[in-house]
Amino acid sequence: MNRPLSPGICSVTLRHLPASAVLDVTAAARLSCVEWGADVHVPPGDRVTAARVRAEGLDRGIRVASYGSYFRAGPHTAEDFTAVLSSAVALGAPRIRIWAGTVGSAAATVEQRRAVVHETRAAARQASDAGIELAFEYHSGTLTDTVGSTLDLLADVGHPGVRTYWQPNVGLADADALDDLRQVLPWVDTVHVFSWWPRQERLPLAARDRLWRDVFTLLRGTGRQHDTLLEFVVDDDADRVADEAATLTRLIGEDDRG
Repeated sequence: MNRPLSPGICSVTLRHLPASAVLDVTAAARLSCVEWGADVHVPPGDRVTAARVRAEGLDRGIRVASYGSYFRAGPHTAEDFTAVLSSAVALGAPRIRIWAGTVGSAAATVEQRRAVVHETRAAARQASDAGIELAFEYHSGTLTDTVGSTLDLLADVGHPGVRTYWQPNVGLADADALDDLRQVLPWVDTVHVFSWWPRQERLPLAARDRLWRDVFTLLRGTGRQHDTLLEFVVDDDADRVADEAATLTRLIGEDDRG
């Protein structure tokens, strides 16, 4: 039986390692899935690499959680998305992470926002034909930098195959981060998990275990399956992944007692 929360890792956490080594670390840490990044490990349009990474993961019993693309709807167009989708299909990814433009919501013009909506819809139509959903990176410097802008964008796009990731905004207090998550929760299937505090200082995951315990309680309460993916470890050190994975597994399993 699938657990409601699946522990995994983003390959960008270990972008300095080859894909085979990422899988070795993932397996040793007993994580169940990987979001493969398009920057190093699975380049857009390289179907051979994507298929090889998929096969190597299956051999180790490691699922593909998603394809972490750097497609930025708006400045990038449907033509740019073709190579992204090609790799996602070869990878066997059920989801493609995309970005909501290159400008934060406060600075975006009407035309820029309209372009993000238009190109997201176009990409979503392509992805839907391949049985793949899209999800926005929840990130500063894009139209998903606030919960209000994210909800408006999802409504404007209006496509059932477009959702959003979630992660705590940098510097946001625990209570405020949780309030953000509550509002976007119906559109969230994937969460990027890390502990930065008070700004971009990288800490062990356990340093913010109260926040993550509450996050996982909210996710579990939806009754849906969610991928909880480690992103960033202190010093990008592969040797730290096992300890971080143990913390993640402990936190997501705390309410699974019978």
